[in-house]
Amino acid sequence: MCGRAIGGAVVRNRARRILREAWGEALPRLGQPFEVVVVARAEIVGATTEEVARDLAATLRMAGALLE
Repeated sequence: MCGRAIGGAVVRNRARRILREAWGEALPRLGQPFEVVVVARAEIVGATTEEVARDLAATLRMAGALLE
């Protein structure tokens, strides 16, 4: 999910692509089915896919969702 507060259409679409890629990296490592809502915040602007993937993995790890 990516609202207008993030920026213009180009910036929001980039944020969506980054979130989608980060989720794709984390998905195979989930231990069981989960319902997850990911909301982009302003900090995603300028972030790399690796940074977002690392943050998402850390959050999922804290929630006990990752198998690692």
